[in-house]
Amino acid sequence: MEIRRLLENEALPMDLLLEADPSEKLVRAYSTKGFCYIAERHGKRIGVYVLLPLNKTTIEIKNIAISASARGQGYGKQLLKHALSEAWRLQYGRVEIGTGNSSFDQLALYQKCGFRIDSIDHDFFVRNYPEPIMENGIQCRDMIRLAYKF
Repeated sequence: MEIRRLLENEALPMDLLLEADPSEKLVRAYSTKGFCYIAERHGKRIGVYVLLPLNKTTIEIKNIAISASARGQGYGKQLLKHALSEAWRLQYGRVEIGTGNSSFDQLALYQKCGFRIDSIDHDFFVRNYPEPIMENGIQCRDMIRLAYKF
């Protein structure tokens, strides 16, 4: 798998970005302010993440997704580790990431990679998305915020 920054003239990989965030409006807004990276295997896009600077010392992984056909093969962990190395290269001391209360696999992955739960934004998904989001048989209501410090 090769990971590279999306070129300025390339279209956003909306199909992948929308797998992690169902709001095209929000995805477009933060993608234009951040840095978008794509993962490719055999010339096919299989993953994406967006880094969004929050301030001089903190950057957020705003979106991270692996295509359904490539899941379960360790690519998500590789993508997450690449995002951390990019944050380090860009000289940020703290990386934040958020996920839903119902996103069990993501919560496990982030903690296995060294992230620690930092805060909870109660009713984030209820406030910001018009339709209920269901995952693992649970309504996604709260944003679990995690942080990684170098």
